[in-house]
Amino acid sequence: MNSPTVTLNNGVEMPLLGLGVYAPQHNNEVQQAVEDALALGCRLIDTAAGYGNEREVARAIAASGLSRNELFITTKVKNEDQGYESTRRAFDRSLALLQLDTVDLYLIHWPTSPHRLDTWRALESLYAERRIRAIGVSNYYQSHLHELLAIATITPAVNQVEFSPYCYRPDVLTFCREKGIQLEGYAPLVRGMKQNDPKLMAIAEKYGKSSYQVLVRWSLQHNVVTIPKSVKKERIQSNFDVLDFELATDDFETMNTWYDNTRIADDPSDLA
Repeated sequence: MNSPTVTLNNGVEMPLLGLGVYAPQHNNEVQQAVEDALALGCRLIDTAAGYGNEREVARAIAASGLSRNELFITTKVKNEDQGYESTRRAFDRSLALLQLDTVDLYLIHWPTSPHRLDTWRALESLYAERRIRAIGVSNYYQSHLHELLAIATITPAVNQVEFSPYCYRPDVLTFCREKGIQLEGYAPLVRGMKQNDPKLMAIAEKYGKSSYQVLVRWSLQHNVVTIPKSVKKERIQSNFDVLDFELATDDFETMNTWYDNTRIADDPSDLA
């Protein structure tokens, strides 16, 4: 797999397709999943302190034999670690667990902490120290971004949100594009909840692809960085086997109308 890339607002190139490793019931399988993904050509790995598997990601990176500059590694500060000094300490812990000198992207995981603006200042300081190649946020909608942009000296490079046809928020995508923020989508497969949706199955059959592959392709066609999660090698390979077809405009636009607020995570709209 040779994933296309996007160029972030600071000039850093980021793969458009990668592997998410949120797997609380399967952390013992995460190392093998990351090893499998890297062997298949994946170069973007998305983890987080809150996932408890940064050490497993490190072991997989070491086992891969790949050079550091071939990889794009994302991690996130968890909510209870937010605040200026505590975020800097949390970042040091993540680096130690990942056995890296830098991470490619560091995100505020949720806009739930009263210390989130201090957390952003910590990210800006770490970025200025060249310990992070790009900084961003996760689960931020417009109100959270307005608050952040009012004090930020650096515009977030990335905003990672839940992104599928069933929780497609074009207003969030448009806002981020207008601000030069790259959208990244997690849970594109909706944890399998929609794999048997007749509308989705009909489109999948038309292209000779699986429901999951159509969901990943739809996300990529929005030019949204996409990180499907799996710990099974055959599923990982299938999720990456989406670069050889394109959804026709009518099918793509039809999928844009499927919003029903099906989510696997909290709705950021509910977070003040």
